[in-house]
Amino acid sequence: MNFSAVILAGGKSSRMGRDKAFLEFEGKTLLARQVELAHEVGAKEIFISGRVNTDYSAFGCPVLVDNFSDAGPLAGIERALHICSTPIMLVLAVDMPNMTTSFLQHLAAHCVEDIGAIPRVGGRIQPLAAFYPKAALQLSASSLSSRDNTVIRFAEQCVKDHLANFIELPMSEAPRFSNWNAPPDVPKRLN
Repeated sequence: MNFSAVILAGGKSSRMGRDKAFLEFEGKTLLARQVELAHEVGAKEIFISGRVNTDYSAFGCPVLVDNFSDAGPLAGIERALHICSTPIMLVLAVDMPNMTTSFLQHLAAHCVEDIGAIPRVGGRIQPLAAFYPKAALQLSASSLSSRDNTVIRFAEQCVKDHLANFIELPMSEAPRFSNWNAPPDVPKRLN
């Protein structure tokens, strides 16, 4: 399957108190780890949805700045869908250290041509480790223009509009989606 990837690393990290992208996990920054995962899964191009005035040059990926300011992860998704050259985009939050290549490959196998795959664990949508079609660009832009920047509603609408399918997963997969939002989320040995 021909797909691109975007690592969402442009958040303010206000609860963490420092840029989450540069926190280390198993000897690598979270951002380096996610870029590596995207390469391993087979992304044809990888973008970083980043913060203005942050140096991402060490990662060797084009950096995207949101078209819609202060609009959360959906703005990063919209910008990546706008610029990608493939029919499908892997969206991956920078702060999910438990994500694996094998899981993303499993999820990618559920994509069909220009139909994405969005995981749902125990009924809970996981929109920040998902595949969206380039065809969802207009939906993302119109959602942001109407000031509805909720990425979960965007994911639901993608499914409703037959742009993606929910992939039902057992609760045993929930830890894969845990993220580091605040210092207590980071294992003590890493602080």
